[in-house]
Parts: sequence; structure tokens; C-alpha cells
Amino acid sequence: MRDVEWGDALFPQVDGLVIEEVELGEGHVRVAARAAASQAVCPQCGEASGRVHSGYQRRLADTAVGGRPVVIQLRVRRFRCTGRSCPKTTFAEQITGLTFRHGRRSARLHAVLQVVALMLAGRAGTRLASVLDTAASRSTLLRLIRAMPDPPTTTPRILGVDDFALRRGHVYGTVLIDIETRRPIDLLPDREAATLARWLAEHPGVEIICRDRATAYAEGARAGAPDATHVADRWHVWHNLVEAVERCVIRHVAHLREPEPPQTPAASAAALAELEKIATAGHPASTAHRYADRTRERHRAVHALVDQGRPQRAIARELGLSRNTVRRFARATTWQELVTGKWQGLPSILDDFKPYLHQRWNEGCTTAATLFEEITAAGYRGGLTVLRDYLRPLRSGAPPREKVRPPSVREVTGWMTRHPDSLAPEETLKLKAILARCPDLDATAGHINVFAEMMTARTGHQLPGWIEKVQADAVPELLSFVNGVVGDQVAVTAGLTLPFSSGAVEGQMNRIKMLKRQMFGRAGLDLLRKRVLLAA
Repeated sequence: MRDVEWGDALFPQVDGLVIEEVELGEGHVRVAARAAASQAVCPQCGEASGRVHSGYQRRLADTAVGGRPVVIQLRVRRFRCTGRSCPKTTFAEQITGLTFRHGRRSARLHAVLQVVALMLAGRAGTRLASVLDTAASRSTLLRLIRAMPDPPTTTPRILGVDDFALRRGHVYGTVLIDIETRRPIDLLPDREAATLARWLAEHPGVEIICRDRATAYAEGARAGAPDATHVADRWHVWHNLVEAVERCVIRHVAHLREPEPPQTPAASAAALAELEKIATAGHPASTAHRYADRTRERHRAVHALVDQGRPQRAIARELGLSRNTVRRFARATTWQELVTGKWQGLPSILDDFKPYLHQRWNEGCTTAATLFEEITAAGYRGGLTVLRDYLRPLRSGAPPREKVRPPSVREVTGWMTRHPDSLAPEETLKLKAILARCPDLDATAGHINVFAEMMTARTGHQLPGWIEKVQADAVPELLSFVNGVVGDQVAVTAGLTLPFSSGAVEGQMNRIKMLKRQMFGRAGLDLLRKRVLLAA
């Protein structure tokens, strides 16, 4: 094959290269080549020169051919620079599309390794490079990423802002997204208002900013782009409302359990006698379980420090509790709210033997000791006291009542915040019964439905009227939510009216998490930023 044909076959996009020899070995392909140009351009001053100073041989690695690594032995000339004011005396010629300064590999292989590094980074990229019959260490791939220039930064018309964790719970950064193209624009080293304001001031022209309701981003956006329209993300607004509803359900958790049926006179007398017995024994109802004393003491300690004006972070540090626990105790007016409904309705060791006990009771066997012996022979491992407590309602004339687990707070919150058409018939009936027993929950459910219709129909102009109705009903948890909305009402109104949201930002957040896991969470901001921006 002629030299020109070899050049066209191996290097179709390279001009000015002469192939002198091609050696096909068992484990490699060696290509001897030289430049065909009679002159070269100085990289410093741009003057063309045809005065050859000397020559040497470069050894370049290229992409594999047929599973064989390719080695290019390239004869390179050094030229004397003819520019009078140029500080360079000599310079080496470069072949466009094949070589670059100080490179030990061809431009084609360099581009391939850059793509591999961006997609897979260190060790995983090294494994893929070995499959491609190319040797590249993980450190080499990381250096390739860091050496790549940043893409040109364009100022978006609609900007999405959110934070991401560099080290969860300790170090956070900010990601900026072009909402229209759904591509990342930049990563900032923190989530401070001043940092965002500085970036916006350096990139004027942002018209709309989609963000969550974080105070720092609101302040930074107002300072850096005072004329921009702020749009609070609908998902975050709805999530805040769901959290408020969950706190309201927790406060009324006693209404989630169905009320006990009216007792017969005999049953009432037996219940009174049992209460007298408990009172005589000195065990008040407030200590019905072993965690009540601890809950009562913690509630007293937290409220004592709250009354002193101590912040919740300091209270948590002093009492050795988490901030979420301190927040939950501080919000509870009484400690009974924190224990109502807990450790109740749990499975009983008698559950498997109840049908047999009912059958034997109807047959006339009402002696607890006899029934105890029979079910013990059948595999019962509990005590006689448990059996006697279960038989006590039968002796008082009341039918035994199976314990039914009340719906959890999360279940009821889900029923109240989901679309009514998505509820099962039994869920709808249970929710109606709960709302009928609790006026506050009924009012809350009504406000939720109105807000959901306003959010889906994009009728944000109705928000002031909705706020007034919530304030009139004075449900504490909804009032707290409304106070937060009023503080950022313009952005919330825009979020309930305009079609923009932070959905593209959340998608990029998931991508950033994937890249962090791929790098075992050890990448610094510089490397993570390169991969996020260049591999988008």
C-alpha cells in the first residue's frame, strides 16, 4: 500500500503527514511517519519559518487498531524563529490533528481518554481504557479532567438555584442550572447569600430565578439581581404544607383511634372497680407504659430551657438530644401529646388462641385455669395473667373486642394530602370518620383541598384570600406555614402562577449524587465541578 493510502486509512483527518513505514506485529502496530510541510508557525509570535535547526524523533501512542496498540514514531523538526522581537529562538513543529505540545499520545487518543475520564473518572476509567487496549492510570485520567478548559459561561434567562452536599451535614455548595436548556452552568463553593449575589452581579441578564424557600438564596438573589422575578418551587411549598399537616395530625393523634363503644351497666361497674384498683395501687394512668416517665421529664426539661430563652441547638447540646427531638418536645403543649397512641394496639400472644377461647367460652368453660391448661398444651407460652385480663370483659357481660390498630400519623397525613380519587374506599371512610371526630383536622383538610386546586390550576392570585381563611380558623400548624408564606409571598405567588419550577435542578442534583458515589465521595469541588459542567 502506498504512503498516501496508509495515511488516509490510519489518519483520515490529518493533513501534511507522510507515512514512511507500517509494521504489523503480533501485539502492536508501529507507524513511522514525518511531517510533509516545508515550514512551521511559531507558537509564540505566529511567524512562519522554513529554517530548520535540528530534528528528533517523538514516540506517540494512538488508538488501537484491530485490538493492537498503535505506536507512532514521528520524526519532528525544530525551526528557527524569524521574528525579530520573538523571545523564542527555536520551536518544534506540530501536526494539526495529531500532536500537541509535550504530548506522549496522539490528539485522537487524548480526546478518547478525556471522554472516558469525564464519564468514569479514576479507577473505572482505567478499567475501560484497558479494554480499549490503552494504558492510562487513574491519576492520569484525573489530570486530564482538571486540565480541560471550562465551557463558556452563558447568562441564562431563567436560572435554577439549589444546594448540594459535598459532605452531608457539614459542607454544602450551590448548583446553578439553566432551566430552559436543563444544563448546569456553574457550581459555587458554598450556599451563602453573598456568593450567589456576587455571581449574579458578574452575570447580569437573569430575568427569572427558580429557587426553594431558603432565606440565603432569597437574599442573595435580591442583592445580585434586584429586577429578577423570584419563583418559589411548587414542590417545596407543598412539602412545607405537608409537614405542617403532619404536625397537626400529631397534635390530634388521640382522634385517630375509634372511640370505645358504650358499656353496659355491668361493664361500667367492672371498669370503675378496675380504676379504683389501679388508683389504690398507686399507678396513675399517665404511667401506663415504661417510657412515660422519661417523656414527662424530657418535656419538663426542654420547656424549662425554652422559657429561659435558650435556642434549640443549645438545648439539644445540654440535654444530649438531637435537634429534631428537642423541636418535637418544644412544639408539644403537654407531654401527653407525645405518648398518646404509642405502644397500643400491638400484637398479642393470645391472638392465635382467641377463636378457640371463644368457642370454649360459648360451650360453658369459663374457668381461667382450665382454659390456661388447654391452650398451654396447644403451644401457648404466655402467662395466666394475660389470659385473665382478656377474659375479664367476658365475665362483665361485654363481648370481647378485638384490638384494631389505628391508622398511623403518616397514613392519615397521606390521606389528607392526596387527591381524593386516589384513595381506596376503606381509606376514604376512615378519613371521613376521623375528620368528623376532630374539627381542627376537618378544617385543615378543607384548606389543603383549596390550596391543591390553586396549585394545580395555577391560580396564584387566590393566595391572599386563602391566607385570610386560614388565619380566621387559627389552626396553629397552618398559621406557622402561612407566616412563612407571607414572608416570601411574592415568590410563592409566582410559583403558583408561572409554569416554571425547579424540576431540572432536582434532576441535576440526582446526577451530582451519582457522580459523588462514583468517586466514592472523595472528589474535591474542582474535580466535581469539571465533571458536572463538561459531561452534561
